[in-house]
Amino acid sequence: MKKTVTKLADGRELIYYDSRDDTVRDAVDRRPLDPISTTSEIRHDPLIGDAVAIASHRQGRTYHPPADECPLCPSRDGRLSEIPDSDYDVAVFENRFPSLAGDAGRCEVVCFTSDHDASFADLTEEQAALVLEAWTDRTAALAGLAQVEQVFAFENRGAEIGVTLGHPHGQIYAYPFVTPRSELMLRSVRAHKEATGRNLFDEVVRRESAAGTRVVLEGEHWVAFVPYAGHWPYEAHLYPKRRVPDLRALDDAARAEFPRLYLELLRRFDRIFGEGEPPTPYIAAWHQAPFRAAGRDDFALHLELFTVRRTSGKLKFLAGSESGMSVFINDVPPEAAAERLREVASE
Repeated sequence: MKKTVTKLADGRELIYYDSRDDTVRDAVDRRPLDPISTTSEIRHDPLIGDAVAIASHRQGRTYHPPADECPLCPSRDGRLSEIPDSDYDVAVFENRFPSLAGDAGRCEVVCFTSDHDASFADLTEEQAALVLEAWTDRTAALAGLAQVEQVFAFENRGAEIGVTLGHPHGQIYAYPFVTPRSELMLRSVRAHKEATGRNLFDEVVRRESAAGTRVVLEGEHWVAFVPYAGHWPYEAHLYPKRRVPDLRALDDAARAEFPRLYLELLRRFDRIFGEGEPPTPYIAAWHQAPFRAAGRDDFALHLELFTVRRTSGKLKFLAGSESGMSVFINDVPPEAAAERLREVASE
């Protein structure tokens, strides 16, 4: 992998990740951009302790542009975009409309491919491996920022999720606090260790692998399963079998196997609802240990993949119970979801 760091016209950082070591990236951003001005701040809810990012400048962000005006495509034929070069493998840049900025954190955009009409599932194993390297490199770089407590790499795919740009891409949020979901996981892990002396993540993975009823696919170094208490209609969690706190700690064997298993999992999600259905909307979320939290070494890196579509043409809405009280009601039994994800395996 070759990494090239440069700047966009308004001073934001842009990083190219290339498979070939001899690739040269010297294109200059020629757009007449004004310096970025953000209004991001973090406010804390005094009743439940949640942190909320207030970012009014995001109201003006790019919204469903036509394909020939996509800001994530390479700059070609006189049309200038966020990517100055005429082609790229993987590109990462600071978000022009960040939810978090300055002392309130940092937001980055990860472009998986220059092909506007592709999806992550369309990537080759080599391309997926390069994205994994980019995620890992950015985790390492952002861990070095004093204000950053946790790094969250994720992909939103599909208009039903709220995606406003169709180009295949994900994001990275570098939070200046430990997220509420991670706090809950760490609390459960600490309580279990105090009560039993064992690691809760290890026991969950061991139990699911042994039972097999909710296992979707398994390799030598990774296992994917539908969780026992899945919140979403179709949800799969992908764990490395050797527990590590974050992407930086994966060994070479796990890195080598990841692209094949993850691409197969994504392709199965696209086949859940049968032929002729539109691509399955989903969120793919990397859960990594906060950098300075107590119990960090007991945390288990894993990826959670889920869709808001519950059946053909119908979405799972977060209605009163979910939105008002955070109590999910799932219409699809996890065992049935796992069986369906096994049925649609690639031949």
